[in-house]
Amino acid sequence: MKNIVAGHVAASTTEFIELALGTPIELWLGVEGESEMERAARLDAARDILADNLDFPDRVSQIAAEAIEMFAPELFNVVSLSRPVGRRRPSRKAAAA
Repeated sequence: MKNIVAGHVAASTTEFIELALGTPIELWLGVEGESEMERAARLDAARDILADNLDFPDRVSQIAAEAIEMFAPELFNVVSLSRPVGRRRPSRKAAAA
């Protein structure tokens, strides 16, 4: 199956994510060995993108949720853990006695 995003065929998972987000992943995650100056410039560019695209965090969340649903759907299987009714833990005073 071909992964097509915005009319482009993605050759890899990384390229698919970059096409879906419209930015390179390294902009958000950084690169190993970057200098403090490079990091500051990268974060400054990221802040500008976020300021210009207020819906960007929502788009990223949607892409992440879709990826989880596609590749690890069991992560969305949430089970409610309820506490037994009527059972209380002994107080510290009772335990010390």
